[in-house]
Amino acid sequence: MTDPRLDSLLHACPGLRLKTDPADLEHYGRDWTRRWTPAPLAIALPGSVEEVQAVVRWANAHKVAVVPSGGRTGLSGGAVAADGELVLSLERLNKALDFNAVDRTLTVQAGMPLEVLQNLAREQGLLYPVDFAARGSCSIGGNIATNAGGIRVIRYGNTREWIAGLKVVAGNGELLAFNKGLIKNSSGYDFRQLLVGSEGTLGIVVEATVKLADPPPATNVMLLALPSFEVLMQVFSAFRERMQLEAFEFFTDRAVQHVTAHGAPYPFTEIHPYYVVTEYASADEAGEAAAMAAFEHCMEQGWVLDGVISASDTQAQQLWRLREGITESVARYKPYKNDVSVRISAMPAFLAESQALINGAYPQFDVVWFGHIGDGNLHINVLKPDDTGDAEFLSQCEHVTTLLAEVLHRFDGSISAEHGIGLVKKPYLESTRDAAEIALMRGVKRAFDPHGLMNPGKLFDP
Repeated sequence: MTDPRLDSLLHACPGLRLKTDPADLEHYGRDWTRRWTPAPLAIALPGSVEEVQAVVRWANAHKVAVVPSGGRTGLSGGAVAADGELVLSLERLNKALDFNAVDRTLTVQAGMPLEVLQNLAREQGLLYPVDFAARGSCSIGGNIATNAGGIRVIRYGNTREWIAGLKVVAGNGELLAFNKGLIKNSSGYDFRQLLVGSEGTLGIVVEATVKLADPPPATNVMLLALPSFEVLMQVFSAFRERMQLEAFEFFTDRAVQHVTAHGAPYPFTEIHPYYVVTEYASADEAGEAAAMAAFEHCMEQGWVLDGVISASDTQAQQLWRLREGITESVARYKPYKNDVSVRISAMPAFLAESQALINGAYPQFDVVWFGHIGDGNLHINVLKPDDTGDAEFLSQCEHVTTLLAEVLHRFDGSISAEHGIGLVKKPYLESTRDAAEIALMRGVKRAFDPHGLMNPGKLFDP
């Protein structure tokens, strides 16, 4: 440990766990984007809120930027430390602090993995419903920082709907408590909601009180094969009108080919152009009858070519694997990812225009589409060919993203539905937020982080 600043940090925070080995700097200095070369000053792993405060106060005194770090499963460069920042990892702050059966809330530290939180809720006979494939490695603090969505937004909404209270260490080291678990609170600005989705640029979430829901209803899973992109919304409308949907996810034949090559079983005898996996309430015969009625209607209309209903929990998991395994199955291709959203009512027109743009712009690239059609969110994964250099590939993709951002602007859409802005989408923020909004965002950051040290360069430039 040669940097004298680190000696002063240990003096300011005796007992703080620090990592400086090159392997640790690389591991903690990046997220899943893998685009930037990690170059943090060091990795701080506080074991208490007081240590978090001490680290932030030291950072202010020495003008050292701080990058908060959770599970680093982000896809927008929001947890990247590439310019000598101190990474402040919350992984040791991972304890459950309180369960309130009357309020049906669970208070946990921010470093707790999402899956652990879900299991704690389940042990109490309740549900924490925000869910997605990275549940085992992402943290609740990171979920809050990006307002994570996932596969059940259609039924339960995004992370922000489930946050009853937060404790946050602001950019000056002060510990702030927001909302404190209240259901009703009309006493001025709701800073809790301001912190949700702030990507660590205002402060560091150290503790969260989350709301819990009733146990989920008995459900079943259906996989549908579709003939074209254009019928997606008709199928969605037909199912939503007839049944209680828990999830409604679509993906393409290219996604299926990658996932099955990665080991997922495939239930049909032939490959179809498009697919939907939907989970729906099936507590009684009426629920199953409604599902069959929706399926038969779509078959009669020619909107669905084939389908399969899970006959067991194991088969349900296999059907879900076709959707949830996509990201892992294409990871080796260093995919360039677009994560966009529009209003559900605008989805048909946006689908048509964006598909035409992508198909015309990337004739030589393998493009894997999937998304949460029921909440207007599309994921577009462009896979890098082995014979194309990283710089050339990135340049082509960024050009197309500029065009896609223009389409989103016309549809009043968002360049980031659930992954945050980070470094990746910063150039396109103005397609989603106008100049007045961005000016207000800068003003908010100055209020919470007067020296501009909390995750600088993310969302917008200093």
